[in-house]
Amino acid sequence: MGTSRKALRTTAVGAVSATLIAGSALGLAPAAQAANNSVRFVDITGDGGTVLKANVVTPAGADGRHHYPLLVLPTSWGLPQVEYLAQAQKLADSGYVVVTYNVRGFWQSGGQIEVAGPPDIADATKVIDWALANTPAEAEHIGMAGVSYGAGISLLAAAHDKRIKAVAALSGWSDLIGSIYSGRTQHIQAAALLDGAATVTGRESPEVRQVFNDFYASNLSREQEIIAWGKKRSPATYIDQLNRNGAAIMLANAWGDTIFPANGYADFYEKLTGPKRLELRPGDHATAELTGLFGLPNDVWTDTGRWFDHYLKGEDNGIDREQPVELKPRSSGGYEGYPDWKSVGETRKKIALAGTTTIHANVDSGADGGVIFLSSILDQVAQAPPMASIPLLPRWWAAVWQSEKYATAQHIRGTTRLHTTLTPTKESGTLVAYLYDVGPLGLGKLVSNAPYTWHGLTPGKPVGVDLDLFSTAYDVPAGHRLALVVDTVDPLYIEHNPSGAQLTFSSPANDPSYVSVPLREQ
Repeated sequence: MGTSRKALRTTAVGAVSATLIAGSALGLAPAAQAANNSVRFVDITGDGGTVLKANVVTPAGADGRHHYPLLVLPTSWGLPQVEYLAQAQKLADSGYVVVTYNVRGFWQSGGQIEVAGPPDIADATKVIDWALANTPAEAEHIGMAGVSYGAGISLLAAAHDKRIKAVAALSGWSDLIGSIYSGRTQHIQAAALLDGAATVTGRESPEVRQVFNDFYASNLSREQEIIAWGKKRSPATYIDQLNRNGAAIMLANAWGDTIFPANGYADFYEKLTGPKRLELRPGDHATAELTGLFGLPNDVWTDTGRWFDHYLKGEDNGIDREQPVELKPRSSGGYEGYPDWKSVGETRKKIALAGTTTIHANVDSGADGGVIFLSSILDQVAQAPPMASIPLLPRWWAAVWQSEKYATAQHIRGTTRLHTTLTPTKESGTLVAYLYDVGPLGLGKLVSNAPYTWHGLTPGKPVGVDLDLFSTAYDVPAGHRLALVVDTVDPLYIEHNPSGAQLTFSSPANDPSYVSVPLREQ
């Protein structure tokens, strides 16, 4: 069960290296651009007296006689306070007071990392208080925005502070545990990235350190406590408060986000009742926003500006009249607009998973979800997702079902669902399901995947399994097939299959097994 300590260390080292490279680049490039502008670096007293390092950018010519809408931007996990300077300058040039601050526990800010806990939410309110007292900011027009960690804190703050009228949450989460523990399975590479970056750039609280240790150790005795800990840090927990407060909320994420999968935002979006917008694009965690942090043209940041211009400054720029769900497929083409998330994949096509198939656990079949960041970035820039030769996958360790060859292109949009009957030989175990686009030569390109773990089942007793794969937008060319592959090992996840375990998949007549694929109307 689990992964070896050596493998975990290797994953963490790679994750931290990627974070530090990105952090160094983001820290230097915007700072270089902002060097010719007037930026004020300040200390703000946060919750409990914790000192937060921050910077303030005001509109040119601000003389204290005029007031401007306020934007507060908490930093991403592990990145320094200069992260947003390029965007802060652009926003200030368009008429905003912008305050960006390093969240507690990271870099020079005081305190310990609380993972968007109550002190982080209280900090956001303290920063707003400080800005209203020390800058020409308007109390009636306040917004928050951020990437990743900053996105989550912005949503949580909007649920607790009625003064926040608009939010742009970019590459964030709605359900923290649902993101890194989906299907009751630890997303080990995602956790190692977060943990490694925190270790190098910040100071974890004892509670956070314990959560990571229990997470890695698959400590089931602590599972409910960890879930409760994550629920307190999840915007979805406070959906009623968000709706009562009525902030206009824009959500943006990437299809291949390996830390916060797009499913979470899609479900969360449907539950919001105020002004809202959902944008999904190719890429991995925070890669869709990356060029904008360097001050380069960027769709996400452009729409963020338009969102605030309308809901904080009252500009009639049309963003409120556009289709509120904007999707950019991974394969090709421009943006597609939809009235809501449920309209995205309104048509569903089922692929029957007929027969009975038994696979052996503990060995990677060659079907994998890829490597965190690298695989989805390759898909984003070169349309080259993880691949596998479907005919060559060893059936001893992988169950494979294929559709017929499609005469026309199939436009997959939304969340693919798997339903099957599983009979395990052990009480605990893990399976990983993959959907592939299979070309004429049998080479499969990964469309989506998701893990599923169980504990406490009766060996030899059939049980129904329902699993949502990660949402996506992918076009399958005419002449190709779809293949569903199930195996038991993937480097992205911790697996819980005891040695010698076997899994049998069947399709009873009274409860047939299938995979349901959401398709855009032709």
